[in-house]
Amino acid sequence: MNLQATFLALLAFALFSTHDVAIKYLGTIYSPLQIMFFASLLSFPLITILLVRDPTPGNLRPVHPWWVALRSVCVVVAPTSAFFAFTLLPLAQVYAIIFATPLLITLLSIPILGEKVGIWRLLAVVFGLIGVLVVVRPGASDFGLGHGAAFLTACAGALQSVIVRKIGRKERRVVLMLYPLLVSVGVMGLAQVFVYVPVSLPDLGALAFVALFGFTATFLLVRAYTIGEAAMVAPMQYSQILWALGLGYVLFGEIPDGATLLGAVIIMASGLFIIAREAVGGTSRQTPVLRTRSRGLSPGGLRVSQAMHRQADP
Repeated sequence: MNLQATFLALLAFALFSTHDVAIKYLGTIYSPLQIMFFASLLSFPLITILLVRDPTPGNLRPVHPWWVALRSVCVVVAPTSAFFAFTLLPLAQVYAIIFATPLLITLLSIPILGEKVGIWRLLAVVFGLIGVLVVVRPGASDFGLGHGAAFLTACAGALQSVIVRKIGRKERRVVLMLYPLLVSVGVMGLAQVFVYVPVSLPDLGALAFVALFGFTATFLLVRAYTIGEAAMVAPMQYSQILWALGLGYVLFGEIPDGATLLGAVIIMASGLFIIAREAVGGTSRQTPVLRTRSRGLSPGGLRVSQAMHRQADP
């Protein structure tokens, strides 16, 4: 089953990468805030299908309202920041920076989850963050809004993932999914007063494509985590760098420089080491990177963690 799970995960991340290409294309025409608004709005019918099928008894009142509120903000900030990053930077560079998410999850799990992180995982985090510096090259190149937006995506994505690990067993899935969507549609809807431009019919189709591909990829990934071991599925996220190199070159003429590739390799090696250490029994009580079951670098779409939290270990 691990082979099937690996294939499904690779397919899911291929769809995510195609989804990101559409975002990059749309970002040359529309504000990222407008793209985020339509992506959220068009996701509403798809997510509603999940919500009405939630068998968990209860109401829509959060058990942990402040954590739910903070997570809702993170879920909106992460994809919106990624949308900005994709419009300003090459695909490979954005992915390389967002690949730092597992490193940040490891750090945040210490104060939020009470995770005890050993010296080897801490060294892997330091090594990975050095890789981020290699990609960004402060002093050698201008640190622009795109770099900041990509790193903010990683930070917000890591924080929301750790929050799900903290409250996921107590909150209903409908609560974890509905509140971020409402915040996204509400905030981005208000922003349209300042950024809205008319959307052509083909571009509206592209926006629908973004919502559909994000939704489909998420459920392929959910299925992969359901039938396979997390330690086999999680590393597949790094296959996106190959899609970024290929699609970026063919569609946008992007050729990443040596520093971007070197930094990406360093970050990926650090993330893979952390995943391996968490998969070894006794080295981690919470295994936060594996158990968040999230895309980790999702600029849109649903979070796998919120669709999967009912399957978490008791």
